[in-house]
Amino acid sequence: MTRTTAKPGRRPHSVKAGSASARAARKSVTLFARAQAVIPGGVNSPVRAFKAVGGTPRFIASAKGATITDVDGRTYIDYVMSWGPLIHGHAPPALIAQLARVARLGTSFGAPTELEVKIAEKVRSLVPSIEMVRFTSSGTEATMSAVRVARAATGRDRLIKFAGCYHGHADGFLVEAGSGALTLGVPTSPGVAASTAALTLTATFNDLDSVAALFEANTAQVAAVVVEPIVGNMGTVPPAAGFLKGLRTLCDQHGALLIFDEVMTGFRVHRGGAQALYGVWPDLTCLGKIIGGGLPVGAYGGRKDLMSLVAPAGPMYQAGTLSGNPLAVTAGLWSISGLNATLYRTLDRLTKRLGDGLLDAAKGAGVPLQVNRVGSMITPFFTAYPVTDYASATRSDAQRFGRFHHAMLAQGVYLPASQYEAWFLSSAHTERHVDRTIAAAREAFADVG
Repeated sequence: MTRTTAKPGRRPHSVKAGSASARAARKSVTLFARAQAVIPGGVNSPVRAFKAVGGTPRFIASAKGATITDVDGRTYIDYVMSWGPLIHGHAPPALIAQLARVARLGTSFGAPTELEVKIAEKVRSLVPSIEMVRFTSSGTEATMSAVRVARAATGRDRLIKFAGCYHGHADGFLVEAGSGALTLGVPTSPGVAASTAALTLTATFNDLDSVAALFEANTAQVAAVVVEPIVGNMGTVPPAAGFLKGLRTLCDQHGALLIFDEVMTGFRVHRGGAQALYGVWPDLTCLGKIIGGGLPVGAYGGRKDLMSLVAPAGPMYQAGTLSGNPLAVTAGLWSISGLNATLYRTLDRLTKRLGDGLLDAAKGAGVPLQVNRVGSMITPFFTAYPVTDYASATRSDAQRFGRFHHAMLAQGVYLPASQYEAWFLSSAHTERHVDRTIAAAREAFADVG
């Protein structure tokens, strides 16, 4: 069978207005039309718009456990899980009860609370490299603030990142970015000043030589290397053996800081994050998603000497009106307090079962497929070749994925609307959910050819 290649930015698989998929989403179609009149693109985060797969995004009315239900009344097994935060599933009753109790006392004070201290102590106890932590309201705030700390600490301006890694939408990160920017084929966003973009140097993930070359070409100019230790924003791409340790060594040799963006992987692959999984300790760590339990929370932390630079303890300014608000902190504290070894073993087993099943189903249909997985993060890439970096990820057949996405949607399985995103499982997923998904995939692979 001939394998076609589709790169980000090409025309997605189209879904005709009269198709079964469109007919099943009549209320979503109406809402999407209304939304496009008042919200850019009809969505508040680009990948939600289904541009990469075609058709109409489903507007969600409710969710419970491992499933979501759209406004047209269709229920789906969910592998988006709010893009990773919901490791305990949708709307856990115990969390909802705690949020209701806290909300009655006040949703935001603009003043410190005991809850902030408790969650900071919990994070410090779980993540070995974090001695002090500052909370924000998003992962983007966390990563941009960590870079500011690195620049303040080193007196240098340049930053090394990796092609296909996404660290939020701050100007300096939108250079060969992943996630929605990759899906939309916008490697550098208009509106980013050339002078700002020039401070960001781009290396190849899993290629230490590319990093070393940038250090040599920019002697004593690099403040930090920032990396997703397990990439999730061009699809799941694990680090090669020795890659993260090599980054640690290079940073030490050149006087730069190592920043792990664990917004996605923090508490997702291990209680101590990817750094604990691989035994490599960064200078600064960025957190989000699970640390907010489904509410808007981010955080950055690290060594005490570095974090003491942050105002009001030090001169590096960063602030946020809603940072550490009681509702978000309550959700995060509840979420990370419920993590244990049994949960991670169960998630790993279920995710392996899903990956093996997808590979078997694709093989039976003659569809080239690679499955990358770490813990409960997984991405099936529509390619015959291993995916280890940005270039190999973008050789995947995105058009075929678009057809597969809609075939799965028709069978009640809700996937990320992009080839270049990770799927997530939760404690609410069961073998029955996974086996139903594999059965649906067998039919979907046969349909997409």
